[in-house]
Amino acid sequence: MIRPVLIGFLLLSMAACTSGGLNRSSDGVFAPGVARGESADGLIVGHRLMAVGEYELALKAYNRAAADQGLNVDTMSAIGSANLNLGRLGQAERWMRLAVEEDPTFPPAWNNLGVILMERGEIGEASEVFRRAFAADSGNSDEIRDNLRLALAKLENPGNTAEQENQNFNLIRRGAGDFVLMSDL
Repeated sequence: MIRPVLIGFLLLSMAACTSGGLNRSSDGVFAPGVARGESADGLIVGHRLMAVGEYELALKAYNRAAADQGLNVDTMSAIGSANLNLGRLGQAERWMRLAVEEDPTFPPAWNNLGVILMERGEIGEASEVFRRAFAADSGNSDEIRDNLRLALAKLENPGNTAEQENQNFNLIRRGAGDFVLMSDL
């Protein structure tokens, strides 16, 4: 019984030591399409990690992306989103403000700044920020529209917490997908 297991282990070990590994394709398991010797795009890796709730690892991936690509609206917004999900509201706000300063027409950064402001209880400013996000997006995003609606409802009726406890604000990123921030507001 032990002998077949040992033989199987040795065969797998030898296969893994070959130049092609267990398969000869250049696609890795965790980064499809990345050839041997190249690194995966930190933003893509970070987005995948955010989607599965690995915010600390996503932040590291976003920092690598910033080192590779430089600080641009995408990397700053991504770093801010990861910090927000880690509960680091001050750092998240700082990164999002840098992102909207870098590109005032980038709806995800405006939206995510609004989410941060809602978390900090700055409802009036958050409403204005969501309006900017909505305008920059030309009203195309359901998530931004919902966030604006929730912020305006909170602004108009701050005492109605029972109904608002079940409402969530949505973080969004460039490209496909969004992140939902579960809020206690």
